[in-house]
Amino acid sequence: MSNFQFTRYDRFPPIVKNLIIINVLVFVAQLVFDNEYALTYRLALWPVDSLPFEPYQIATHMFAHSPGFIFHIIMNMLVLWMFGRVLENIWGAKRFLFFYLACGVGAAAAHLLMQHFMSKGIPVPAVGASGAIMGVFVAFAYLFPNTELMIIPIPIPIKAKWLALAYIAFDLFGGFGQVTGSNIAHFAHLGGAITGFLIVFIWNKTNRRTLY
Repeated sequence: MSNFQFTRYDRFPPIVKNLIIINVLVFVAQLVFDNEYALTYRLALWPVDSLPFEPYQIATHMFAHSPGFIFHIIMNMLVLWMFGRVLENIWGAKRFLFFYLACGVGAAAAHLLMQHFMSKGIPVPAVGASGAIMGVFVAFAYLFPNTELMIIPIPIPIKAKWLALAYIAFDLFGGFGQVTGSNIAHFAHLGGAITGFLIVFIWNKTNRRTLY
């Protein structure tokens, strides 16, 4: 079966709930203390060959968001809640936490690698949970490929598998096309998507003919 009914599952499983709380608390801290302590500067993921880079940023960047763009964190947390709760209810808390963090690290690795080879000029940091969130959505689309989703403002439902492919195509174009003025970390999204796909593919290797 490839469709899913939310009513059978916990609407706020513990890992998803706590990830949202942590992200919101960090965002509030950025708003309150950024001017004095430069939190965003410290938590963001900088290029490895730049002076501000610190190894801990591979983890911290996925819990910080742009303080000047609240839509960034709202959308990430909404997608995490919508699809992450499904995965956590299937896999359990520990496995989902591992998956989420692995996708975030995979996103950071892809971003740093491609930035090293393709970046030009002034180093630009990256913040946000989008890479990990992309991994979550790709895993959902793999397990529930025919689940129909409504995306505003598109007036018709789109199956999860086609939406995931569309997002990946968008990030491929945005990343390799080097769109001028774009502030989207496309390769982080792709890194999270690849990591998420590989993990769920391995975990589901004994059940590929009968997806959830």
